[in-house]
Amino acid sequence: MRIFAWHVHGSWMTAFVQGAHEYVVPVLPDRSANGRGRAQTWEWPASVRELPPKDLAALDVDVVVIQRPEELSLATAWLGRRPGIDVPAVYVEHNAPPGPVQEMRHPVADRPHMTLVHVTHWNRVHWDAGGARTLVIEHGIVDPGPAYRGDLERSAVVINEPARRGRVTGTDLLPRFEKVAPLDLFGIGAGALGGVENLPQAELHRALAERRLYLHLCRWTSLGLSLIEAMQLAMPVVALATTEVPRAVPPEAGVVSNDLEELEEAVRWLLREPQRARAMGAAAREAALARYGLGRFLADWDALLAEVAA
Repeated sequence: MRIFAWHVHGSWMTAFVQGAHEYVVPVLPDRSANGRGRAQTWEWPASVRELPPKDLAALDVDVVVIQRPEELSLATAWLGRRPGIDVPAVYVEHNAPPGPVQEMRHPVADRPHMTLVHVTHWNRVHWDAGGARTLVIEHGIVDPGPAYRGDLERSAVVINEPARRGRVTGTDLLPRFEKVAPLDLFGIGAGALGGVENLPQAELHRALAERRLYLHLCRWTSLGLSLIEAMQLAMPVVALATTEVPRAVPPEAGVVSNDLEELEEAVRWLLREPQRARAMGAAAREAALARYGLGRFLADWDALLAEVAA
């Protein structure tokens, strides 16, 4: 099967293109948001090829995967076919809905020809899709391996664009937790706050695994793949009990609460008790492999893609 999709969310796409299909991604000369082409900092298989927009109209496509509202019109312009009407299509919603609950109407609400796929059950509950068909295919990731060492008595935090996203990602809480224990911020745009950015995925995983714990302070985001990656690295987790986190992190794998003092105390005792931290990390890895394993993720997607393309 030949699948056309934009390279939008690198970690999710890295898992998605591990399937037994051919994947085509658009590329622009500047590799900007609408044409990033193949990944530069993730390992992608040879089954992914990039094409400029001028070559897409002649491309035979079995399924189009839409991930942003603007891609609906872009696909029509570049492929010369309307997603869901002239060519089978699914819409993957990665994000939590913005705004007040009453205004959480999805861009493909009530479109009978489009299947809306959410990456978490929390997202599905909150988005208003009207009469559109919806389902959930939970995340899956390429297993980074149990690399956890935890030698550095520091917290690891991964946030993309922390300065811009602010309270949404809990950036305002970082100074509070930095008083409890030193923390290291990683992610796109982390350099604006003195953090480390643009590490290749393998290097990021090595850096995370050296820290004692993974700190997740996001208030209103979809379930971050960096949290799942940290768990599969066998890191213990300290996290706000928001969005899908309580489902993802069982009690034996970390401390999940909206009581900030409780989370601060969890950071303290994880620094004091490395063996307990290691045991929690092992439980985190087991839980993340069971729920977010690559095999289950690809099997779920294969079933949906075959159905949609039929």
